[in-house]
Amino acid sequence: MKNYSTDKIRNIALLGHGGCGKSTLVEAMLFQTKAIKRMGSIDDKNTVSDFDKEEKERGFSIGTSVVPLEFDDYKLNILDTPGYFDFLGEVYGALRVAKGAILVVDATSGVEVGTEKAWDLAEEKDIPRIIFLNRMDKENVKFEKVLDELKEKLGKKVVPFSVPIGSEKEFNGYVDIISLKAMVFNGVECVEGEAPAEALAMAEELRAQLMESVAETNEEMMEKFFEGETFTEDEIRVGLKAAVMNGELVPVVVGTASKTVGVKELMHLATSYLPSEADLHEAIAIKDGKEVIVKIDKDSPVSAFVFKTIVDPFVGKISIYKVLSGTMKKDLDIYNVNKNEVERIGSVFFVRGKEQLEATEVRAGDIGASAKLQYAQTGDTLATKAHAVKYPAIEYPKPCLFMSVEPKSKDDEEKIGQALTKLTDEDPTFVVIRNTETKQLLIGGQGNMQLSVIINKMKNTFNVEVDLSDPKIAFRETIKGKSDVQGKHKKQSGGAGQYGDVHIRFEPSDQEFEFKEEIFGGSVPRQYIPAVEKGLRECLDKGVLAGFPVVNLKAVLYDGTYHNVDSSEMAFKVAASLAFKKGVKEAKPILLEPIMSVRIMIPDDYMGDIMGDMNKRRGRILGMEQLSNGKQLVMAEAPQAEMFKYAIDLKSMTQARGSFEMEFLRYDEMPSNLAEKVIADAKKDEEN
Repeated sequence: MKNYSTDKIRNIALLGHGGCGKSTLVEAMLFQTKAIKRMGSIDDKNTVSDFDKEEKERGFSIGTSVVPLEFDDYKLNILDTPGYFDFLGEVYGALRVAKGAILVVDATSGVEVGTEKAWDLAEEKDIPRIIFLNRMDKENVKFEKVLDELKEKLGKKVVPFSVPIGSEKEFNGYVDIISLKAMVFNGVECVEGEAPAEALAMAEELRAQLMESVAETNEEMMEKFFEGETFTEDEIRVGLKAAVMNGELVPVVVGTASKTVGVKELMHLATSYLPSEADLHEAIAIKDGKEVIVKIDKDSPVSAFVFKTIVDPFVGKISIYKVLSGTMKKDLDIYNVNKNEVERIGSVFFVRGKEQLEATEVRAGDIGASAKLQYAQTGDTLATKAHAVKYPAIEYPKPCLFMSVEPKSKDDEEKIGQALTKLTDEDPTFVVIRNTETKQLLIGGQGNMQLSVIINKMKNTFNVEVDLSDPKIAFRETIKGKSDVQGKHKKQSGGAGQYGDVHIRFEPSDQEFEFKEEIFGGSVPRQYIPAVEKGLRECLDKGVLAGFPVVNLKAVLYDGTYHNVDSSEMAFKVAASLAFKKGVKEAKPILLEPIMSVRIMIPDDYMGDIMGDMNKRRGRILGMEQLSNGKQLVMAEAPQAEMFKYAIDLKSMTQARGSFEMEFLRYDEMPSNLAEKVIADAKKDEEN
């Protein structure tokens, strides 16, 4: 593949609901540009972009694939993203480097949840986009109806740039609204033909509306429009490009990817109206703690941003990056700004799915890759040491579903850590946490589908089989009442004995642990008082109810006795521990459970369901706030024990339109009927 100048490169994210035909569209683009001789299909498991074993078996995309195409002396780097919400992090990575997007909509389904989510993300990041209305040849597809739905749900800036010729099974081409040319499918490709009167009339009417949008791009055009003058084709294209790049217009083109109808029109629109890096001129980076501007051209000092990592069991780690300035070449020593280490670029290449295309260099604005970089991870900046700029990291959604993971075989205990580390390199939205308190290894992600894929990859790629279970909860114990007890340790076994005797009052405290002494007359010598405190502190780790840590406890040592010969620090430590066990038991011990602060973002329609469900979870709604994107933010608190599967349940309740964030808030008393079960389970585990 030849090298292209920055103004000829388009980095385009392919977005849409799962199953809308994105990977088939990529096949059609590759076929139309003669990069492949025949189109693959999802059913045959031979598409270029879905090359991973998991993707083939499941029949949908799991990771973003980079697929470069050469079209009309342009290079299109198509970033085919997953449509399933568990893999939303991959979309974030793609949108970090793409400057344009194609939103694929299945004409048979119209605007789906994934369509809305992709649209909202593109809006949030100000990414110009084109809508490809796919599967126009299917039954019950009515163009006007789908167009109305697009405008109603996505906004009035959605404007058709082509209209269909024929409908359902008779769909066999389109009329280009700008040129008013009819392109008719001849069984192999679309060729210029005659437009039916009905399609032409619709195209002329829509063209007139489009000219108003062109006129609004600047004052000169507006004057020309009102004077009734006709715009030249160049004026139309310049005006439309300005409107699309500013987000004022979103073109809609019709087609059927499986037959390649409308695909060339789509690629033509992408090269004409979506921005190149040269259109943007510059990127923002950080240097020495300050924002700096980096010129996007091939002659600047080299800098690149790693936006994706592939862990290949045979090749090793492949780092995929976008070069933002300068030119990346092989045998180059490059500085990893994030890791403060020098990397050796042994080779540079382009990736097309799993295929590696040889390259001599990767220029500014282009996407390339290098294998076996020692330190590089997703989100790192590679630059020259003299111009060590750092690009902002990708802001990924936080994990919302956590599960405990254990190897099925003890022999795999060492391998499990290595496998998980490599998989977190590949997917930064997936996290691994070692909970030191519960002694569990936890994995977290966006949902059960993502975690299921991780488990399968561990088995198939790293030969490690694991079991998943709900995480244990880090309960606490405390007391509600007061007690006054004696702890006496007396042991005589020939020779020196052991003697310690303490009188301690226990009561609740607002501090984690409070120790005071009120000894008078030396009933417990001063040198033994620290031993009493130490003995009590050591007991805090294991409460009397179920062995959980004890908190919010005050202990007052007020009396005791000692023996001149047999008393020792150890004896008083033991006496204190005896007093602790007895005193806590007598002071109405209770179980505390962690309460989480929950922030839920949902459309208004689901408010009733969310509130009812939160009540069932023993939760409390604290308040609501209207968000700028039309959604509601619900603030609540709920016990952690009720929230483990909330990520799955919220998706179900809101058709995946809702999202949430959760963090620890405090500990509260657990209802006695539930506490009894936890205590019984803990005692059973101890016996086993």
